Amino acid sequence: MNGGDILDTSDENYVYYLVGQNLKRIRKEKNIPAKEVAKESRYSVGFIMNMESPKYHQTFALGTIWKLAQVLDVDIREFFRPLDQQ
Repeated sequence: MNGGDILDTSDENYVYYLVGQNLKRIRKEKNIPAKEVAKESRYSVGFIMNMESPKYHQTFALGTIWKLAQVLDVDIREFFRPLDQQ
């Protein structure tokens, strides 16, 4: 990203940041600990926390988002909600 700016929406890596922040929002709204999401999705707690971290660039597959949507019982589109609409 330009100068390491995670909010540069023109950078392809922004989608990872967007999904991670929405994952964190959804999980907190549902009051579900990262440990539980990790267990139900069969991903590690570290992987989930890295996805949510604005400081760490964790990549993941589309199938990962699909699985997390199932675990959290939300429409997959929730992970792509613009951050200014929260």
